[in-house]
Amino acid sequence: MKFFDAHCHYHDAWMAAHRACVFADLDAVGVRCAVVNGTCEADWPAVATLAQEFPIVAPSYGLHPWDAGNRSSDWEKNLGAQLEANPHAFIGEIGLDRWILERARPDDPRLAGLRRAPLAEQTEVFLRQLDLATTRNRPASIHCLDAFGPLLGALREARLPVGGFLLHAYSGSAEMAKAFADLGAFFSFNGAFLEPRKLRLRELYASLPADRLLVETDAPAMRLPSSHEKFPPLPGDDGALANHPANLAATYAALAALRGTTLESLAAQVEYNFQQLFGRIAPTA
Repeated sequence: MKFFDAHCHYHDAWMAAHRACVFADLDAVGVRCAVVNGTCEADWPAVATLAQEFPIVAPSYGLHPWDAGNRSSDWEKNLGAQLEANPHAFIGEIGLDRWILERARPDDPRLAGLRRAPLAEQTEVFLRQLDLATTRNRPASIHCLDAFGPLLGALREARLPVGGFLLHAYSGSAEMAKAFADLGAFFSFNGAFLEPRKLRLRELYASLPADRLLVETDAPAMRLPSSHEKFPPLPGDDGALANHPANLAATYAALAALRGTTLESLAAQVEYNFQQLFGRIAPTA
């Protein structure tokens, strides 16, 4: 069976010590392509290097809303250079995030050293990248937290990639999902939604149109509940644990169960959807 990771960060430094083992595990479970998203100028070269080393990696480059406030004056030029160097690369991770402005703790270590760009500034950076995706006819992978209304408004006013765009780990409402789908959105299910308290999201993904579904890990972030993990989490230097991306297969199985279908049927549908959006299936390593 073939599996496709629609959104991840396999280039993350956290995974470097485990890389050989991780990619062997990915091959063993049947992962055939993974869209690896850069989030800032500093990590775009790492994504490019990983794509050169592992054929299953489909590179994607973008400026994440958490990193928008620290962008350089040449960020658009640098992004264009990455896209020129790889004509098959995608654009992402881009998007809007009001959570960092209104709900994140001031001492959240994930945000240490980052200037939290106001939503208007995030929106400007997002729209410039979305326009680049449209101009170059590249699909975009979009992040959104606590900003689905502003995102929908921005998308309705923007030029959009003809082939559509991904709302990764979508957590908005069913009503807004329909509005996003009408604009060309695909939605990727994440295994973290299997947490018992995420019932609303499981119900959402059980009802989304089959032709708009994808599956992701966001690895090394967003671990599955331990009851669903088939591969143990990856240890980091600070003692914290990261999501093993080979748990993608377990995420597929859980989503199939939620939707009352077979794993084989879901995998075939997701493969078709992945091709429709990304238009590139990497050869088996």
